[in-house]
Amino acid sequence: MSYMDLNIAQKIIEGAQKKSNEMESNFCVSIVDPRGDLITFIREDGAPWRSVYISQGKAAASAAFMQPSGKLAEGGLNPIHQGLMGMLGGRMIPGQGGLPVYKENEIIGAVGVSGGTPQEDEEIAYAGINHAGCKTSK
Repeated sequence: MSYMDLNIAQKIIEGAQKKSNEMESNFCVSIVDPRGDLITFIREDGAPWRSVYISQGKAAASAAFMQPSGKLAEGGLNPIHQGLMGMLGGRMIPGQGGLPVYKENEIIGAVGVSGGTPQEDEEIAYAGINHAGCKTSK
């Protein structure tokens, strides 16, 4: 059984920061377990204050539904998504920039990024996941 440990989470952060440096932008990156509970987080110098919460919300949404957080916003939220978000106090954000993390065909958590455009946020998340040797789907 695979799980998100601090070593994997730190590798994701490292890969995300490498990509961030290439883009010359400032991001917040949140790594969560499959329940959406925070494992580690980084706020780069100059990242917007609101991105702290947005990155965590995208990661939690991606983990809870085991898919990119941006997919949840496509076509509107269904009642199940709305209900779960309400039950969890609205801490999930269904916007592009959160990706699930899979290892050995098992979800081990998710990455949420905020600070750039939605596409940039997702690129940063993907770069981190790839750097850690993990995947975004089974």
